[in-house]
Amino acid sequence: MAGGLVALLDDIAALAKLAAASLDDVGAAAGRAGVKAAGVVIDDTAVTPRYVVALPPERELPIIGKIALGSIANKLLVILPLALLLSAFAPWALTPILMLGGAYLCFEATEKVIEAVRGEHHAEEVAEITDPKALEKRQVLGAIRTDLILSAEIMVIALSQLPADMSFATRAGALVLVALAITVGVYGVVALIVKMDDIGLHLSRAGSGGGTAAFGRGLVTAMPVLLSALSHIGVAAMIWVGGGILLHGLEEFGFGALPHMLHHWSEATGAATGALGAVVAWLVYALGSAVAGLVVGGVIVALLHVIPRKGH
Repeated sequence: MAGGLVALLDDIAALAKLAAASLDDVGAAAGRAGVKAAGVVIDDTAVTPRYVVALPPERELPIIGKIALGSIANKLLVILPLALLLSAFAPWALTPILMLGGAYLCFEATEKVIEAVRGEHHAEEVAEITDPKALEKRQVLGAIRTDLILSAEIMVIALSQLPADMSFATRAGALVLVALAITVGVYGVVALIVKMDDIGLHLSRAGSGGGTAAFGRGLVTAMPVLLSALSHIGVAAMIWVGGGILLHGLEEFGFGALPHMLHHWSEATGAATGALGAVVAWLVYALGSAVAGLVVGGVIVALLHVIPRKGH
């Protein structure tokens, strides 16, 4: 009996070690995959704050919470099962789907650029909606729609970094960890950004005229400028991410002349700028991707808006 109990305990210990090893594999794979997706994560963080423009301060955090829940649903209920199925049965379909998403990002961002050039402003547009619930619904749905594309890029990049011989369960577990960690990170930072002016106001009132109060007043003054800058950065991010997706897709399909030329320019420019080479190389490639995104977005805008109007 004692021997049987010892054997049972040995079996339990072995199973525990196996489970721990599996968790380690999932964690390590998630870490590698998440690092590769970091660039799109930064873009996602820059894009989101513009969706709380012109909204009541007391609704900012609830709205960000709704967007975060929508982002988790995008990643876990839509993108994750679809990506795993496609990677198993039709891996060739991942690239064209991503390219369609990239084209949508280029289209949406180019529309924003055209609106800005014409003097049409997003804040003025949403201010015309007098029903608070309708305004909130519009903003949340718009953010979740954009998040779907960015999340798809994040998840596919993460999936591409996992070993081909990794088990289905481990791949799925790693992607779930990536999805949850990135969503919490992105929307945690976004929540902090949009509430920073409230934090500054609290500090300015809590301080007694010293450094704390001055710091708080500085935050209150700086946050509108930062939010405006992030709104523009978000639009730019959509353009260069969308353009980058399209360029990468061209490479995948064997049309690599333009992407290769852009890679060559970025590497040559980076090599010529010494210590800042890596940053300069990234900026050159991002700028080239943005130009490609603007061209594609402009064509789509023309097809959907300009040409139909001329036909009437």
